[in-house]
Amino acid sequence: MTETLIGFAVLLLLVLARFPLAYSMGIVGFVGFAWLIDFNWNATLSMAARRIVDTGQDYSLSVIPLFILMGNLVNKAGISSELYRASNAFVGHRKGGLSMATILACGGFSAICGSSLATAATMSKVAMPPMRQYGYRDSLASASIAAGGTLGILIPPSVMLVVYGLLTESSIRELFAAGLIPGLLGVVLYLLAVKWAVSRDPESAPPLKALSWPERFAALKGVLSTLVLFVLVMGGIYAGVFTPTEAAGIGAAGAFVIALLKRQLSLPVLKEVLVDTAITSSVLFSVVISALIFSNFINRAGFTDELLMWVTGMELSPFAVMGIIILVYLLLGCVFESMSMLLLTVPIFFPLVQSLGFDLIWFGILVVVVTEISLITPPVGMNVFVLSGVIKDISTKTIFRGIVPFWVADMVRLALIAFIPAISLALPHWLYA
Repeated sequence: MTETLIGFAVLLLLVLARFPLAYSMGIVGFVGFAWLIDFNWNATLSMAARRIVDTGQDYSLSVIPLFILMGNLVNKAGISSELYRASNAFVGHRKGGLSMATILACGGFSAICGSSLATAATMSKVAMPPMRQYGYRDSLASASIAAGGTLGILIPPSVMLVVYGLLTESSIRELFAAGLIPGLLGVVLYLLAVKWAVSRDPESAPPLKALSWPERFAALKGVLSTLVLFVLVMGGIYAGVFTPTEAAGIGAAGAFVIALLKRQLSLPVLKEVLVDTAITSSVLFSVVISALIFSNFINRAGFTDELLMWVTGMELSPFAVMGIIILVYLLLGCVFESMSMLLLTVPIFFPLVQSLGFDLIWFGILVVVVTEISLITPPVGMNVFVLSGVIKDISTKTIFRGIVPFWVADMVRLALIAFIPAISLALPHWLYA
């Protein structure tokens, strides 16, 4: 265990020194593995090369660039604006209606995009101007965007769920099914958080004039393409018509057609989309490969076995151990961003969780919800910093002040999922049992 603890200490120092995560995990894992086998560099190089080749040839990993491509095409097609307009048509007349519309639009956009940071950055440009125009306080307006953006990490298709599935060899389609109800629960709780915030400060979100029902239904026309694409991709996966990888290819092709039909796709835009997809995918692949090399080091050192023996010796109940793991995640969320936290901790915790008899699909949803909370948890709060970077005249302090009701809503959802596993497991059990 000593070697592993030293490795973790070095890794933490490198990450805190803002050394790239992929390099940090790769170097520590590579050198640590060599240390354990008396610096047999040929064997260490063979291990690293095998990880790189096997990961690069893994067919299931192709789902990542395809879903990223789908999200980028959807973003360029301007669907975020149409989702916001449709949501606003139905709830904009209520107190806090524009914030509620933002939450609903974020939920719909993230269901196609799959990225929290992209959702927050995109919706800030769409939702912030009208909220300011109608007198919404900056704290509530910005916080609803930052919090709504976190929905992209869980609502399928989710890149985080794909990465978790690859790390634990869990079924990606079952993870997608398990994430749907908790994702919708997050939307509902966020709407209640807006209602609670407005009840405490009615002047923060004045109501707007209600639209007629014909006007509301007219606003829905713009989101039909998004609804069809979501039903096609996720419905096909849930029904077993095609695999997640096939669904990702169909989704990317569908998003391409939508962008063409909306006349938003020129050759320069297509080049930008493809280059951005390639860069994002290669960065993510490098991080995943480095995480797997680091995982090899941990397993070779026998850390997971020793951790299990240590936990067993403490004679704690499985639920007490799970409570400690959740607490560790909440503390790490204060200093790490979500992907870093997932890649660093899952290889350590999932063998322990599995040995304690917990369902890995349920644990995956729990982990993703906790990492989602980290996106709006100070002092890091990646969504908050992305938002303050896009909207230059709003400080992170203002956003964090407005985040409190949404953070409480997330903690309520975390408790519900932890104590009622059926929230996550009912749908996959019904579909695939």
